[in-house]
Amino acid sequence: MKMFIGQIEWKDGYKLVVGNYYFKVFDSNGNEIYYENSNNRWYKQEYDSNGNVIYYEDSNKYWIKQEYDSNGNEIYYESSKGKIIDNRPKPTKEMTVQEICDELGYNVKVVK
Repeated sequence: MKMFIGQIEWKDGYKLVVGNYYFKVFDSNGNEIYYENSNNRWYKQEYDSNGNVIYYEDSNKYWIKQEYDSNGNEIYYESSKGKIIDNRPKPTKEMTVQEICDELGYNVKVVK
């Protein structure tokens, strides 16, 4: 049996590449979004608008999630092994001492 080896491009820019023992799928930006080989090993990836991998998953049930800031710096990482690194900016709110106490349910006594 003869097997197709080569590539197919769709009108929307997606591309399928077939090799001897594998195939790959690329999105319209040229990012590899899926790979599978003849040993049933596979992985898939998702990208943000800047081309950074934001999700990866493979046939071994391993996955990672990532987020990046506008400068391309990784600000969040989480994996299926339980590792989490969260450097996302935390929201800040300016409050008076009275407002903080009100929010926490404390009475304020001014000490001089």
